[in-house]
Amino acid sequence: MKVQCEHPAIGPMELPVFRLVEKQAAAQPNALAVSSKDGDLTYRELDERASHLCSRLRQLGVRSDVPVALYIRSSLEMVVGALGILKAGGAYLPLDPDYPAARVSMILNDAKVPIVITRNGENKDVPEGSWDTVDIDLQLPSPVLNSSLRTESECAPGDLSYIIYTSGSTGQPKGVQISHASLSNLAAWHCSDFAVTSSDRATQIAGVGFDAAVWELWPYLASGASIHIPDDWTRTEPVLLRNWLLSRRITICFLPTVLAERIITLDWPADASLRLILTGADVLTHYPRPNLPFKLVNNYGPTECTVVATSGIVPPSENSSRAPSIGRPIRNTNVYILNEELKDVPPGTPGQLYIGGAGVARGYVHQPELTATRFVPDPFRAEPGARMFATGDLCSFLPDGQLAFLGRIDDQIKIRGYRVEPNEIVSNLIQCPGVEEAAVAARKSSTEDTQLVAYFVAAPHSSVTYSSMHEFLRARLPDYMVPGVFISLKRLPLTQNGKVDRAALPEPNPENVLKDESSEVPQSPVEKQLSDILISLLKVDGLRVDDNFFQLGGHSLLGAQVLVRVHESFGVELSLRTIFDHPTVAGISAEIERLILEKMEASATVRLRNV
Repeated sequence: MKVQCEHPAIGPMELPVFRLVEKQAAAQPNALAVSSKDGDLTYRELDERASHLCSRLRQLGVRSDVPVALYIRSSLEMVVGALGILKAGGAYLPLDPDYPAARVSMILNDAKVPIVITRNGENKDVPEGSWDTVDIDLQLPSPVLNSSLRTESECAPGDLSYIIYTSGSTGQPKGVQISHASLSNLAAWHCSDFAVTSSDRATQIAGVGFDAAVWELWPYLASGASIHIPDDWTRTEPVLLRNWLLSRRITICFLPTVLAERIITLDWPADASLRLILTGADVLTHYPRPNLPFKLVNNYGPTECTVVATSGIVPPSENSSRAPSIGRPIRNTNVYILNEELKDVPPGTPGQLYIGGAGVARGYVHQPELTATRFVPDPFRAEPGARMFATGDLCSFLPDGQLAFLGRIDDQIKIRGYRVEPNEIVSNLIQCPGVEEAAVAARKSSTEDTQLVAYFVAAPHSSVTYSSMHEFLRARLPDYMVPGVFISLKRLPLTQNGKVDRAALPEPNPENVLKDESSEVPQSPVEKQLSDILISLLKVDGLRVDDNFFQLGGHSLLGAQVLVRVHESFGVELSLRTIFDHPTVAGISAEIERLILEKMEASATVRLRNV
């Protein structure tokens, strides 16, 4: 079955998004564009700073389709950097500075990036390579712009706007190339369907390496709205985030599915400014309550189709027997549910979802064969060169024409908004000393979140520990791709055709999970209080001092909540990195005690000086 968007077709925005930002800067120069804990930028300031960067990039040879890496966390500088790259005619490639150096180097080399843009504090972490590094400095004086520069960097609709790297089935990440026309179509649909105006106050919460961050910027800046960036603590803790959204009078907010499902369970005042929560990236399983002051919108889209392909408002419900739908195709987008012969399946029958239309990417970076495999000719459209993307997702059409998401045809996994290819993790696992074979699967943790479980066969006479495997993978993979649970098997279960039988992989239990040597129950007051915090968040019965936070189902989102609880209980500020570096009850407690001691010594020093 094939379906087009029910809305009348609209053309993409007449101008690329960066030109629309320039128009906003000319029309309302003093209006707020971006705000964070580090300060604010008006549209004039944003445009001038980005134009200064554009000038530097043009001098360095940036032209159309030249990829420029943006190695900056969510911040004012990140927005300036992305806009400056687009103004120069290049395609921005966002990289999370928390990625392991080896992964960053691989991406930079694979994309043949000539320039990496970074900022003070993060520039020292950029891996060495053939690329030049440009530091953004928001304190630079505004440049006198060369009027010829603007016409020199005009772009065509098919030129690249950005590149996002996703997990790859071959064991290596793959870069998705998105054109200006596709980005403009996304922005045009968003602004029209969600009635975005210059009075809206939106958020930038998603990680910079997640394609949702693209969606959080350009529709709002093209419309003259303001974007607000919370601090790292606030963005992952539901209660703090709700309070921040209310205090900032936010009107539209995107939240990854796991966080959105927690936010909608909280109490909200009836007069809240928030009118829309947009969510996506994982399977939504909960409906909003009838009394919430905002609408919840569920969205679906692979990175290869410019962030969003289908969208729909989730109606309030308390007793639905099925998960919320993923809505209908957005404007200028076609969706097809087909069988293996690329023929329509009857309504209600599962099939693979294919997506065609304006959002389909140009393809993968330097991978023509993979591009030809996944981006296939669209037999349902008459336009020359029309293509559709084979998503690998199993879907069906509901009686009302909306789409039901049924899972993956292959083994791809979604973890907290990120798409993960298990083969990429496996290819790193089998390089771990002492590991001969490996497999990875997704399982529900004690907190009902999805967690990665690694299964491995150890080499004869080898000694493999939880800590050794966890640390080995942490040095090579982003944190969200590092399994929290490891299970040792004598052999991997196989199907008759020799493939790993994932259905036969055992569920984790206290007997089969690999653990470091566990010792005693918490003894010190700090250990006991921290243990209570972790038991509450992880929903476990009890803890020993060597129990590992990640092994028990912890992840970065829960880790951020630990930081908040620790600050409330002990008055000290841990970093998320501390939990990754010292993930046991004993390790975290030792860090808390060290910070408490430092705080007491500092206080004593101040009192002595005042005597």
